[in-house]
Amino acid sequence: MPADPATTPAGRVRIPREIWVLIASAFVIALGFGLITPVLPQFAQSFGVGATASSIVVSAFAFFRLLFAPTGGRLIARLGERPIYLGGLLIVAVSTGATAFASSYWQLLVFRGLGGIGSVMFTVSAVALIVRLAPPSIRARVSSAYASAFLIGGVGGPVVGGLLGGLGLRVPFLVYSAALLLAAGIVFVFLKDASLRPKPGDPVLPAMTVRDGWQDSAYRAALGSGFANGWANFGVRNAILPLFAAAVIVDQSLDQAALASQQSLVAGAALAVFAAGNAIGLTFAGRTSDLVGRKPYIVGGLIVSGLATAATGFATDLPTLIVLSVVAGVGAGTLNPAQQASLADVVGRERNGGPALAAFQMSADTGAIIGPIIAGVLVDRGSYGLAFAATGVITLLAVVPWVRARETHPVRAT
Repeated sequence: MPADPATTPAGRVRIPREIWVLIASAFVIALGFGLITPVLPQFAQSFGVGATASSIVVSAFAFFRLLFAPTGGRLIARLGERPIYLGGLLIVAVSTGATAFASSYWQLLVFRGLGGIGSVMFTVSAVALIVRLAPPSIRARVSSAYASAFLIGGVGGPVVGGLLGGLGLRVPFLVYSAALLLAAGIVFVFLKDASLRPKPGDPVLPAMTVRDGWQDSAYRAALGSGFANGWANFGVRNAILPLFAAAVIVDQSLDQAALASQQSLVAGAALAVFAAGNAIGLTFAGRTSDLVGRKPYIVGGLIVSGLATAATGFATDLPTLIVLSVVAGVGAGTLNPAQQASLADVVGRERNGGPALAAFQMSADTGAIIGPIIAGVLVDRGSYGLAFAATGVITLLAVVPWVRARETHPVRAT
């Protein structure tokens, strides 16, 4: 008789094949996304706009993710997540390819916004499937493996993107579009049977609504930390850090061609080492939070990430920026698998967590929308130091609800 995954020791439980397919796809997606991250703010500024307008381009992607999240959840329930996952990848691929040919700031803004619609489609599909398929005893390990795929791709992506930026700011967008088509091919071939829709005759699982989740202190705390993480690490870091590196770290006396090349390389290096630090934190937390519990890693990760982010704006040279980026990455990486595992603990395998998970994704996207805009205004009217300090404070404030929240670990909670 096969062992029950819920009671089998974590070290003996294997990650299901369907999740490995999603992990492979995540790596390809992240590698491509990392290509455009260092050059997107500069590409926006090439149309003659300032830091605020440049940051809005990053926020537009998250804004459309936020708007379309409820619709995406309903589509998944009706059609199954595989077609929605594939459709989302194709939408982002087409919109990213179109971005390479944008001839104005407004075209760039529209194309990036449309990409956000596809992004939320494949993101919510993947997260819901992972929550359902991950054995309870290895939830943090599964979350770590999935997030690590993004970050391993993220380590190489910004560096390659910085190099490609030297060939022209439009080239990375074309390469990313091709990477998304490759990811869609992986899912189309290898993920044929996995679906969140019940088969005929199967009992219909009750849905966990946002109201249901709100009754749980851990779910409420996760909404706060998701918002802060979106603000700091998906919004401000991607939108403002490349501009900060270009304006403060790079020698401005270089000729125009050398200056553009150095700016892309420095921005890419800072984002790459953040991703490397993230991978370190993910590996550590993914291996141990299934044994120790969720809260210590969530609280510790928020504190480390918040302090390092607040200090980033005071960096005046590349080595200091690199060190602070690594430390912030370790903090964010420590937070993420424990936070994801805590959400899976709250939802469980006996409920359809789509609505509650979509709300969590929306909290992160809301932070990613608001954060770059406010940070851009603080840069234009104040300084980079002020923008990063405010971002660090937002991250530290997310600690408060987690201190009061319950431990969700199935053993440590008892």
